[in-house]
Amino acid sequence: MPIENFKQIESLHRMQRTMSFFLLLMCVFETLSAQEIPKEFVEKAETLVHLQPKTYEFLDKELYSEKRDTTLLRYFAKLSEENGYPEGQAYALNQLGMKYRNISQYKKAVTLHERALAISEEVNNIDFRVLSLNMLGVVYRRTDAIKSALDYNQRALELAEQVEDPSHHIKRSINVALNGIGNLYQTLEQYDLAILQFERALKLEEELGNKLGLAINHQNIGHCLEEKGDLEGALENYRKSLAYNEEIDSNIGRVICKNSLAQIYLKQDMPYLALVLLEPLQEESKKIGDFSITSLVYINSGWAHTKLSNFERAENFILEGLQMAQNRNIPSNILYAYEKLSDLEKARGDYKKAYEFYKKADEYDKQISSATNLRYMNDIIVRYENDKKNNQIAVLAKENEIVRLKLKKNQTTLLVSALIVGLISSILYILYRQYQSKNERRVLTLEQKMLRSQMNPHFLFNSLNSIKLYIINNEQKNAVHYLNKFSKLVRKILEASSQKEIPLSEELDTMELYMNIENIRFSNEIDFKIDVEKDINVDNIKIPSLTLQPFLENSLWHGLSPKTGDKKIQINVKHKNKGHVTIEIVDNGIGRTMAEVNKENRVLKRKSLGIRITKERLANFAKDYQNKFDVAIMDLFDENGNPNGTKVILDIPTI
Repeated sequence: MPIENFKQIESLHRMQRTMSFFLLLMCVFETLSAQEIPKEFVEKAETLVHLQPKTYEFLDKELYSEKRDTTLLRYFAKLSEENGYPEGQAYALNQLGMKYRNISQYKKAVTLHERALAISEEVNNIDFRVLSLNMLGVVYRRTDAIKSALDYNQRALELAEQVEDPSHHIKRSINVALNGIGNLYQTLEQYDLAILQFERALKLEEELGNKLGLAINHQNIGHCLEEKGDLEGALENYRKSLAYNEEIDSNIGRVICKNSLAQIYLKQDMPYLALVLLEPLQEESKKIGDFSITSLVYINSGWAHTKLSNFERAENFILEGLQMAQNRNIPSNILYAYEKLSDLEKARGDYKKAYEFYKKADEYDKQISSATNLRYMNDIIVRYENDKKNNQIAVLAKENEIVRLKLKKNQTTLLVSALIVGLISSILYILYRQYQSKNERRVLTLEQKMLRSQMNPHFLFNSLNSIKLYIINNEQKNAVHYLNKFSKLVRKILEASSQKEIPLSEELDTMELYMNIENIRFSNEIDFKIDVEKDINVDNIKIPSLTLQPFLENSLWHGLSPKTGDKKIQINVKHKNKGHVTIEIVDNGIGRTMAEVNKENRVLKRKSLGIRITKERLANFAKDYQNKFDVAIMDLFDENGNPNGTKVILDIPTI
């Protein structure tokens, strides 16, 4: 026998001895682990097996902190089996299957999920049937077994949608199924249809407040947009997904998102930025144990080095990623690795090797997207959509028949009711229009009265007489100054009267002009001031035009005109609260009591309408605001109780 054969046999014997030793170690380890089950968990497991809760949610809540420990899960599965508790066994088997799936041991994962499914079907527990079907769909999707993946996700969705009052877990399962189907649409390159599924799932996840689900669906939408060429939209969704993964502290989610972001940067020809993300992920992804992700990280690292012309490093990374994908039978990652090797050789200038890798990639592409799989997926999708539409049509037909019978039975009643409603509506509309028209006429009348009040003949006559007196006395400068102010005031009053509301700043300017003119007639005896509190923006506060004039006129002619000595009027603008601003008009006149006595002693008594009209205008103005207006007039007294003027307080609404 040749020496080479002896060497091969010897090598085979060494491998067998090594494997036997490894299996022995595993048995010893599992025995030791079984003996080291914490007493607290043993007690909890025995309690659950005794109570035998039937829902996934209850079990997941109780075992949430232990479900990442495979030793404890195996113990719970065995204990449940020995004590006739199928739901507990199904729960533990599904959790173990997820653990194996996440470290790319797909065959073991399938075996565990299939056992959990068989147990769930035997006891007809929908919670665990839906869970097992969805988990099988995820595993088969990871291995690009599209036909099987779609079968399982479809069965899970149909079963979950039949539940009349779905629990939180069933709603989550519907989202998982929708997500799975969306991923399969991606495989078909039907990205718009995939996005519709993901957006539907996204909406349901928002209602449930499930941040993990939100992270997954934003990641998937980002992938679809990336494939469609919308790199900015993809980046936005990947970043949202990363934010949710950071919030829930998901290592695997972080790695997936950062790898996806790096992939976008590579497509945007930013290899340095991509490597900043990828280099830390090389070790982080290995710690997670999911080599479907790790292989992608390594392949993308190789792609980045290809762009930087570091061809040797690029080849090492891509080949390492390819080996990971081959060892764990991940066809889509193998295809991706061959594509990047082809790009690498093309960059090197070796077009023969580039073509060989391209052919290998093409072979895997055909293997993944075989005609059988594509036909099967299309048939299933079309059948599902048609069944769903047919069911909806049947339900709608029954509902229409019921409605038709009810309408026929109550036709007369409905007709009479409709006539009554129509008649009442017409009457109400006519009344409303009449009220609206009446209100508009009332507002117009008020505005006209207000204009007449502001431009009363008495004021015009006195002002013109003052100008005339200046001219007679040959005081041309004073006459021109007075006439300018007078014409400017008249113009402002006419302009303001055509507007429903004006800024408070304009109103204050007009009032200052009015007081300047009146003060000339008082021989400039009146000390007039305007004080606006800090942080009040008078340009942003609205007020009906010429609101303050009637109050100033009252202060002048009833309060200050009969008084001897110093005469003061001050306007204060102050904060009141969030919805109001306060305007105060304060004078140091003779007070309302003495003013009323003087009024009674006059031979000619003129009825003052200005303040009443202003209150009505403010009432109409306040209808457009949430808050109401208020007008208060206070008598002021000195320390001896003698009248010392009047204060008018206007609370103007701002919201």
